Amino acid sequence: MSGKFQRERLPDPLSYYVDTVGLTLMGKGKWRTTRCEFHQGSDSMRIHVPSGAFVCMAGCGARGGDVLAYHRAAHGMGFVEAAKALGAYTDDAKPFAGSTKPTSIAGGALLNLAGAELTVSVMLLADAQAGRMTDAGFERLLAAVGRVRYITDLAND
Repeated sequence: MSGKFQRERLPDPLSYYVDTVGLTLMGKGKWRTTRCEFHQGSDSMRIHVPSGAFVCMAGCGARGGDVLAYHRAAHGMGFVEAAKALGAYTDDAKPFAGSTKPTSIAGGALLNLAGAELTVSVMLLADAQAGRMTDAGFERLLAAVGRVRYITDLAND
């Protein structure tokens, strides 16, 4: 027995990206521009405000169809864990009828993202060794490790 995913309970994309993630969305159309948190690229991420879809235009491979996909990738979470974190999953003791299959991501894009996260990790570890690790740097290191773990889990499925 398991819970149920409720898409309608996902947060509003605009408030999720601005208030929860802390992104500044530039522009006025359906697609807004912001920094890419996945490779720290300035003004390379595009967010589709009505659906929450996102895509990095710089080629790091970050992309997904809604805020749930973003949350999963950003925090290295599985489907159910991320849905629960966003308040869109309820435990009702009934069998789950929906699909838990993640949105597919091209293998090359995953390798590019893993490479970028490993590069960030090495740089942050060098800062730590030199005694310059900040709290923000430590949080970024944890996010990088989570993303690499998420990519590894995808590859092993």
